[in-house]
Amino acid sequence: MTDQQPEPPQVEASEVEAPHLKKSVAASAMGNATEWFDYGVYAATATYLTDAFFPGELGTLGTMLGFAISFVLRPIGGMVWGPLGDRVGRKVVLATTILLMAAATGLIGVLPTHGQVGVLAPILLILLRVVQGFSTGGEYGGAATYLAECATDKKRGFFGSFLEFGTLGGFVGGSAVVLLCQLILGSDAMHDWGWRIPFLIAVPLGAIGWYLRTKLDESPVFTEVNEQEHPQGGLRVLLTEYRRELLVLAGLVIALNVANYTLLTYQPTYLQKTIGLGESTTTAMMLIGQVIMMACVPFFGRLSDRTGRRPLWLFSLVGLAVLSVPMYWLMGVGTGWAVVGFVVLGLLYVPQLSTISATFPAIFPTHVRYAGFALSYNVSTAAFGGTAPLVNEAVIEGTGWTLFPAIYMTGAALIGLVAWYFLRETAGTSLRGTEVPDAATGPEPPTTEKQSVV
Repeated sequence: MTDQQPEPPQVEASEVEAPHLKKSVAASAMGNATEWFDYGVYAATATYLTDAFFPGELGTLGTMLGFAISFVLRPIGGMVWGPLGDRVGRKVVLATTILLMAAATGLIGVLPTHGQVGVLAPILLILLRVVQGFSTGGEYGGAATYLAECATDKKRGFFGSFLEFGTLGGFVGGSAVVLLCQLILGSDAMHDWGWRIPFLIAVPLGAIGWYLRTKLDESPVFTEVNEQEHPQGGLRVLLTEYRRELLVLAGLVIALNVANYTLLTYQPTYLQKTIGLGESTTTAMMLIGQVIMMACVPFFGRLSDRTGRRPLWLFSLVGLAVLSVPMYWLMGVGTGWAVVGFVVLGLLYVPQLSTISATFPAIFPTHVRYAGFALSYNVSTAAFGGTAPLVNEAVIEGTGWTLFPAIYMTGAALIGLVAWYFLRETAGTSLRGTEVPDAATGPEPPTTEKQSVV
């Protein structure tokens, strides 16, 4: 008689061993931090970039255009990287996009200025911003998708929040490096050559992120579906079968990114030009606000695992709709009140930011998850998020209406509330399989016989 060995306990596809999960969190967050380090540096050095590349009366608008133009390629990047990530896997695409992002950012630090080569200088800057936009089109959606599929179902909000911890870490790192350079070098040296240093730092950061990502295992949820019979994916399937999901995500992203790029990117320019704060004071204020927001991200991520994603989004959207105008009015009263206003709006925004990685990937099933996230997120971001600094600056320059950024955020929050109404709750729900996740219906069985096969 032969003794039979007991079968090992079955583990959910989204449950990975703790060391692997920690490695996945670190690699995803590091890559995201590198991406947003660039945006933080660009925002904090906007006045220097204006002098270097866009001299003249409309120089600030040129700098904001340089920021916005990178978003033009994000939807195209999403259409390329997203379906590719659903077909060949998340890991390969993520390792590639971080290299492109870091290389383009580093090259900005060695560009010649307008005074050296004339109009060629802003053209080169914009071309590098386009490369950044194309790579970012696959970077963020892929990192969020990968992390969501690796995290345990009951702690997806907590572990996913560390991707956004990396987002703010990139902004904080960018602002901190610029502030340190300002304090050490002084204003004249910063305008002359010191602004280049923060951009060059992105190169080693990107190299570290690339190394970490090459050591990752593929997402267990993707691997499980890829090894079974599953429906076709791709853009055509998305646009014909998942229009509801695409529109819900697009509406939420409008609210998310108008607030994001107004508060975290345009704010330094707004505080310096509109309110008259000094360069170092503005950078320090942004740094304080971002550190406070950063500390709250894991808390809200964990809270979303207990209360659900929908309650936190509702709180955030209503809060921004009601308090944006009062807080922007408060910023005009004085430096201390500017800090208070920025921190209040930042804390109202954090519940959205901290739950992106848990909420957005769960809107789509596995076989179109990367593409659905990348396409809808990047189209909406390009149209409303990346253009927010340019729109805010153009309206203030043209009308003198300094409260416009608050009105813009309020309108975006109202659009987000419409999308929120149609958002399914997915806290604690498995992301396995090829059905749309929904806490009300439970997880899909591992296999189905009626689906078409690829």
